[in-house]
Amino acid sequence: MIRFEHVGKRYPGGIQALSDVNFSLEAGEVAFLTGHSGAGKSTLLRLIALLERPSRGQVLIDGRNVGKLARRQIPYLRRRIGVIFQDHRLLSDKRVFDNVALPLMIAGLSFGEIKRRVRAALDKVGLLDKERLYPPMLSGGEQQRVGIARAIITKPPLLLADEPTGNLDPELSAELMSFFLQLNELGMTLLIASHDLDLIRRLGHRVLVLKAGVMVDDVPARLFAQPEGV
Repeated sequence: MIRFEHVGKRYPGGIQALSDVNFSLEAGEVAFLTGHSGAGKSTLLRLIALLERPSRGQVLIDGRNVGKLARRQIPYLRRRIGVIFQDHRLLSDKRVFDNVALPLMIAGLSFGEIKRRVRAALDKVGLLDKERLYPPMLSGGEQQRVGIARAIITKPPLLLADEPTGNLDPELSAELMSFFLQLNELGMTLLIASHDLDLIRRLGHRVLVLKAGVMVDDVPARLFAQPEGV
């Protein structure tokens, strides 16, 4: 589904965010992306989400080189990708319900279908009782969960998450990761950036490690898991 071939990303001013990154992620796979702050995790996710283009190399999604896509083609491919941003990116002047419903409104679904799917998504993240509130009225963790509900509302085949548990307590973080894995069991491909190594170890899925923009390790599923009793 995703393939990086010798990908580099340099920003104006000479900042090298990624250098010669190579990896692939198959459809239906789960992988965690980790590394210190500034390692390039967010940049890598932004390249997949078509929010950035590589400076060199190729990023392929379903066999298509996204760096060569015409601008008008990008929205169609982006609809197949759900993105959970670190900064939530919610519309503060719109209620929680409308924030989550936005992708469905753009897709032209009927209000009845939108209402059913939004409430189901909010129920999944434990915020059904907050649907009439505005984002500034919510805690950081609640805003994060609204962003998650919005990302999964279209049931995309690929979900990208940038530090989705950053504002959540350990118990809620574990619940959220369990929910993500339920989505994977339904066929969704997951790439999750996280610095929560303890949680990642317990889950035992594949781990990609970035250091200063370089992919320094690719740990297969289960090899990263903690031994029994630890």
